[in-house]
Amino acid sequence: MNNRSMALIGVVFALCGYAAAETPQTNAERRGQGGPAVSKTALQSYLQHMWGPDVTISVGDPRPSSIPGLLEVDVQAKQGQEQHKETLFVSQDGQKIIRGNVLDINRNPFESTAAALKTSTAPGFGPENAPVTVVVFSDYQCPYCRQEAQLVRNELPKAFPEQVRVFFKDYPLDQIHNWARLAAIGGRCVYRQNKAAFWEFHDWIFAHQSEIQPDNVKAKILEFANGRNLDSLALGRCLDTRATENEVNVSIAEGRALNVDRTPYLFINGRRVIGMPWEQMRGVIEREIEFQKKAAANCCQVTLPFASK
Repeated sequence: MNNRSMALIGVVFALCGYAAAETPQTNAERRGQGGPAVSKTALQSYLQHMWGPDVTISVGDPRPSSIPGLLEVDVQAKQGQEQHKETLFVSQDGQKIIRGNVLDINRNPFESTAAALKTSTAPGFGPENAPVTVVVFSDYQCPYCRQEAQLVRNELPKAFPEQVRVFFKDYPLDQIHNWARLAAIGGRCVYRQNKAAFWEFHDWIFAHQSEIQPDNVKAKILEFANGRNLDSLALGRCLDTRATENEVNVSIAEGRALNVDRTPYLFINGRRVIGMPWEQMRGVIEREIEFQKKAAANCCQVTLPFASK
């Protein structure tokens, strides 16, 4: 399943041939029996042909959508370690599909994505009331993540000391990185024991990335703990029992639900930012700060009635 074939595009597909091949029962007959006109089997067959035989596809039940005349159908596709989820819009007769996002011109286009990013248990730094939130999905073994981490930790606070809050999300790429998961578990162990020490760990492990191998990850994490306000014995037990692995898995699941497919992967107030140079990213944040100022002003304006003369 390549990224191009799975990308969201605003194209309408016809399902006529697949619906006819599935069963002699017509859509009218299905409706007459109280069943939905949309055939999940026909839809799955169509997507299987489009995405290929090696992709495992599951199709959800149709449900009403926010667009009159269209139904929503959730689709999940998996190939190896790669997963993809999206919502299709299907005509009432089950014959047409639209792939794309529904945007409400009266709402922020990134609002739903921002709401899906859960940060209550994620390590963060920056002012809690900052108008801009940056969420970083990262992998400690990824060299590009190391470069991004330096930018996020150094450039962002200098440029926007009061306007940006950053949250870190674990997203180890197990299929290509053989020690990233244990490092992520270790980071969560550090955070569980001493939240203030997490960002020291974050900076330290990226700085020592080239020294770490699968057979010395634990030793390196314990090396970091020496001389810091951490219980090395408890940290070692946390690593041995993989006590925080479920927290890592929750972070991964959240990323997959948002179609995060690489690292580093950033969201700026819900806007996806991938591989963007610092000057461009700075521009996005500056525009977002201005947008939030205008939104706050529009939100709170009150028009007072004039007294008649």
